[in-house]
Amino acid sequence: MSKSHAYRDLKICSKDCLCLFVCPTGATDNETGQIDFEKCIGCGACAKACPAHAITMIPNEMPKQQEKDTKTVSELFKLANSKIEQNKILETLLKESKEDERLLKTLIHSNKVMIEDIFREAGYMLPQSQNAINLLKIISITKDSKAKELACSLLDKIKVNE
Repeated sequence: MSKSHAYRDLKICSKDCLCLFVCPTGATDNETGQIDFEKCIGCGACAKACPAHAITMIPNEMPKQQEKDTKTVSELFKLANSKIEQNKILETLLKESKEDERLLKTLIHSNKVMIEDIFREAGYMLPQSQNAINLLKIISITKDSKAKELACSLLDKIKVNE
């Protein structure tokens, strides 16, 4: 089994379809634009041939989460909470004001991207990290049955990589 598989970003794919001609297993599909992970042997021929650079080789097993000290994680959470509060204000402004709507939407999107990056840096965005598993365990004992069901389902599927 290969250590990686090909992934095509459909947003940047130019549909030149060179990947179809170089894939030795026929894992690339022009109809759906998807790459069949079951057929992909991870040779990287499609990624090398793609003129749009829309195909990336992704490792089958993600790297271990880098350890962070508690002070760093605490500061990252403060920053994330600040961005979340900013988004609440921006969303209120967006509802109440039709002027500068594009700017407000851009700021909201920018904050969401920063929040994701902050949580990733704090160790909560890699699903196989122990931090993510611990968070799912906390969610799995909540009163919200749908959240509990989803968290338990993820806990059954995710292998800890630490």
